[in-house]
Amino acid sequence: MTTTPPTGQSHAPAIDTAFAERPPIVAAMYNPALIACLLSTAADAYKRQVSSGMPLALSFIVAPLALHRGTRDSLPTTTSIHLRTWMERNPLVRAGFPDRAQALVAPIRQGLRFALRHQILELRADTLVPQNRLLPKVPEHPELDDILCIGRLLGRWLAKNDTATVFALMGVAP
Repeated sequence: MTTTPPTGQSHAPAIDTAFAERPPIVAAMYNPALIACLLSTAADAYKRQVSSGMPLALSFIVAPLALHRGTRDSLPTTTSIHLRTWMERNPLVRAGFPDRAQALVAPIRQGLRFALRHQILELRADTLVPQNRLLPKVPEHPELDDILCIGRLLGRWLAKNDTATVFALMGVAP
């Protein structure tokens, strides 16, 4: 069964349920701590490229790109490829992105609250600034390592683009 939010886009109800009520695999992938760590990694890489923090709105681009294996596997390994070029080469990613992004709004908000509450990120004038705080040792796991590596790549890559352009290329609105 799916629900239809006011936007008219369908999404899986498991993502909207309370964290404890989610199926184990959904709870693991959409864990607020994992999303906080991903966003902190991306914000840190973004800030290294430009002096300002990462725009808050980009959180809703980073997480769907990094957490979806098919999308993550199609991402370039370098930031030398322009976002527009990558999107043109991956039309299926663009076609499915709006639904994935909409489905992840609630988990991303939970991850952001977790990051702010635990002082992993700071919100300054609609930008996310990573705190110079050591994150706990993340358990070694190939998929987790891949997600965080992609988070760093996305932070650097998205810093090269205007936020409005990123949203337009992805086919979504902030």
